[in-house]
Amino acid sequence: MAAKFGSVKGLVALVTGGGSGLGRATVDMLLKEGAKGVVCLDLKKPADLQSNNLHIVEGSVVSEEDVKRALEETQSKFGQLNAVVNCAGIGVAQLTYHGLKKIPHSLDDFRRVMEVNAIGSFNVARLSMSLLVKNQPDETQQRGVIINTASIAAYEGQIGQVAYAASKGAIVSMTLPMARDVATFGVRVMTIAPGLFETPLLKSLPKNVIDSLVERVPCPKRLGKPEEYAHLVKAIIENPMLNGSVIRLDGSLRMEP
Repeated sequence: MAAKFGSVKGLVALVTGGGSGLGRATVDMLLKEGAKGVVCLDLKKPADLQSNNLHIVEGSVVSEEDVKRALEETQSKFGQLNAVVNCAGIGVAQLTYHGLKKIPHSLDDFRRVMEVNAIGSFNVARLSMSLLVKNQPDETQQRGVIINTASIAAYEGQIGQVAYAASKGAIVSMTLPMARDVATFGVRVMTIAPGLFETPLLKSLPKNVIDSLVERVPCPKRLGKPEEYAHLVKAIIENPMLNGSVIRLDGSLRMEP
């Protein structure tokens, strides 16, 4: 069965990193808007997420076995998959070379960030196609949509963000070729590049640091709300002409060094 594009109501979605932050807001939006089913794939099961239309799978996006299990459970519980939203991600703050400590960036940390953010997103997208292609096309010949999450760091990575920026840049770069790869199956691919959002990671920073970051946002002069990210996810799902592009969601912010 295909999703009826033009509405979130009745579709089945897989959301990675759905236990907190942008992913959690996306899960909440999908359930509120009448999704038939939402599968949340996260490392730890969030205790406060409960709904008859929600299924939680504990696992890692970089594990082929975990992702396949999540897809099998999606098919078993809801009978279809119409939308994939990749929100799982991590970051580290390290210089390429630290002059005072005289040490280079940890190769293990760089590799870990690339693996979770870039390879994890690709892993989920490629394996999800096995369910998306089974859908009957709707009136616009579409079978589903994949939405990945990058960051404005892909374009303006700050000092100490080399690993994070590289991983998000990879997600940006895979958007168009992936969209072209799966277009023949009636599947769209989009990427959202958020700016500064009220996520658990950002809110852990000292208040003075957060205040200084907010001052850099032209309009609206505040941090983005996770619900605003989820609203864009909804718009992408519902608009069949959005495909193969990256949308910045940043209040016109351009990061400085």
